[in-house]
Parts: sequence; C-alpha cells; structure tokens
Amino acid sequence: MTNEQDVKKLLEKVEKVTKEKKLDLSSDEDLSIAIMNLISIEEHLFFTAEKTGHKDKYYELLREVREMRKDLLKKIIKDYEGEVWCISKHLLATSMRLMEVGTKMLGKGDKKEAHDLFDKAYKMYSLFWALNLGMIKVDDVKQKGLVYDADIKRELAEDKELNSSSKINLAKEDKSFFSKIGEALKKAIDCCKE
Repeated sequence: MTNEQDVKKLLEKVEKVTKEKKLDLSSDEDLSIAIMNLISIEEHLFFTAEKTGHKDKYYELLREVREMRKDLLKKIIKDYEGEVWCISKHLLATSMRLMEVGTKMLGKGDKKEAHDLFDKAYKMYSLFWALNLGMIKVDDVKQKGLVYDADIKRELAEDKELNSSSKINLAKEDKSFFSKIGEALKKAIDCCKE
C-alpha cells in the first residue's frame, strides 16, 4: 500500500469517527490547546505553592484548575480504556512543553534545535489525536516499535553487533508513521473553520 493510500485510509477513519461521534475537530483542537495551558497552570501552581512555603491558596487554585482540566478533557476523550486517559494528558503536556522549549531556542537563534523540538511537539500532538480518534491503539504503537532517531543512534552506539539495517528501517517506519498521521490530521482538522 502506498503512502497516499495509507493517508486516504486514515482520513476515512477520521471522517467516520467525526461523523459517528459528531465531533467538531476545529473546536476540539482549540480546546486541546486550552487544556495544554491548564496543565501548565497546574504545574506552575504546584511550584508556586512549594516555593512559597506550602500556601494553601495555591493548592486550592491547583485543585480548581485540575477539575476544570478534567471536565474539558472529557469533552475530547470520550472513549478510553486502560491508561489512554493519562497517556493522552501526558501527550498534550509533552507537546506543549516541547513547543515552549522550541520557542525559547528560536529566540536564542538556534533554528535547527527549535525545528527539531517543534517537529517532536507536533508528533506528540498528532499521536494524541490519532489515539483519541481511534486511528491507532496503544498496542499499534508498541507493535511498530516507534522510537526517536536519538534512541536509535544510542542503541546502535551501545551495541555494535546489532543489525543496523533493521534499526534504520525502524527510523524510516517511525517517520512514515508520524508523517501519515500528521498528514491525515492536517486534512481533517482545520482550525480556521468557523
């Protein structure tokens, strides 16, 4: 099957899910960004509480923000099993943090590092949507053996007897996998729709 056929198949899955669940993906995308920021606020309230000697007002605000984040996350994550809820939350948090660090790198003039971080942020964000739209299952990710290029390079360096061609293929599969998901989501989610 070609990449174009794979993307078409993924798009069909997304369209089917959005019709069945009556999702407005452009609004849900906006909501996911709001949730990312609520996760960040939770983190900042925790650190502020700790840095100010455990002031209860920060913990109370943290509790309120957490409840709001949970309520909003329920609007996007409707069906989940096992740890998909937590995985989803951490995918959003990771994506947000990678975007923030990428933006800082961009501000420092390190465009290469910034672009690498932005690419990883988008991969995590795409994985969040792929998981929650039923495009993939957690087992799919495990079966594909998806790892980052840095992990592959480290493993190759640590074990010289390892068949490097299989690792290279994993890297290509990883890129292809995320590319397919990203391409399907770009077509399905248009944040400019009103």
